Amino acid sequence: MLTVNEALKCLLEMAAQVPESEMLAISKANGRVLAESQYSGIDVPNADNAAMDGYAIRFSDLNGTGTVLTVRQRVPAGHIGGKLQNGEAARIFTGAPIPEGADTVVRQEWCEVDGDRLIFTRLPEKKGESVRYRGEDLEEGDLVLKKGTRLQAQHLGVAASVGLVDLPVTRRLKVALMSTGDELVMQGESLTPGKIYNSNRYTLRALLENLGCTVTDFGIIADNLKATQAALAEAARTGHDLILTSGGVSVGEEDHIKPAIESLGRLHFWRVAVKPGKPLVFGEIDERSGLSSASAAIIGLPGNPVSSFVTFLLFVRPFLLRMQGVENVFPKSFSLRADFTLDNPDERNEFLRVKLNEAGGLEPFGNQGSGVMSSTVWGDGLIDNPPGQLIKKGDFVRFIPFSELLN
Repeated sequence: MLTVNEALKCLLEMAAQVPESEMLAISKANGRVLAESQYSGIDVPNADNAAMDGYAIRFSDLNGTGTVLTVRQRVPAGHIGGKLQNGEAARIFTGAPIPEGADTVVRQEWCEVDGDRLIFTRLPEKKGESVRYRGEDLEEGDLVLKKGTRLQAQHLGVAASVGLVDLPVTRRLKVALMSTGDELVMQGESLTPGKIYNSNRYTLRALLENLGCTVTDFGIIADNLKATQAALAEAARTGHDLILTSGGVSVGEEDHIKPAIESLGRLHFWRVAVKPGKPLVFGEIDERSGLSSASAAIIGLPGNPVSSFVTFLLFVRPFLLRMQGVENVFPKSFSLRADFTLDNPDERNEFLRVKLNEAGGLEPFGNQGSGVMSSTVWGDGLIDNPPGQLIKKGDFVRFIPFSELLN
């Protein structure tokens, strides 16, 4: 049985980045992964400009608060003013270029105007106050965005600020999603004795779409080896980068994912020392098996809803991000205080669902069972508790917020 870190190491070593990319308009690139680093072709800003509304002056013209200058021009944003002479000021607005000869902006709240006479009630402390200088944000040739960046609002804004129109992004990954289990029925169908609704289908699809994947839903696969083999081979044949399954990965007579992988390709690992989620399968469907006409990676998740959810966040998410070219695939974590005691730790690496309380501490959900999906709605994140680690009230623990895992 692999440790969590050993399983992650194996997954990331096998996660080959897809080579194909496409050009997308900035407006379409949100959430995609940048395929090539981008550099600025201009200075930002491209001219010295006013940081606020006020009056552009020569700092050397100031001689105490009794100084009086003559307002000779008005410079709105998007317009160019004339040269400023000694003893003159220009009414200027935020973002407008600083007129030639001026070197300081005095904010309008510090000024009184009588006709064209400008009187100061307060003076700037230094030359250059309230001026944004050319290139102070970015200079021509500066790195704007690094290859492998997962593009979000701020990245798109910076790209737009240097005039980029399109961005090269890694193509979307194609993922085949399937559930196993004769006990599963779909929402809208009658819930007869022994049946449960297939919730993993919707949880996993949403998680995949959050990562920018194109999802093919294979539905519910019958609980027999032949049907499982046929579904996996078809998913590989139709060009999917990853096959993601839920259920059927344990050791029961009705668990067919592991033997199906072994018959169609190769198994890289099975079972990880993690709670929830010990039965976790990673392998590949290999055309060399003679039973499949193409190859694809496959990850089999446990069927219990919380196990499926948590193992996706811990293992599938970094695997898919690395395939898209993201270098740092691990979530940020924080050392926070545990406001509870855990005196019966598991022998596996346990991920506890917890909530951040008003005192800044962490409290666990009362029922940590792998079928209690409501705990993931109640909670704010997970505590990563090492195998056998006791937790005493007041101890500091590693907390991973859902906000880091779900984006």
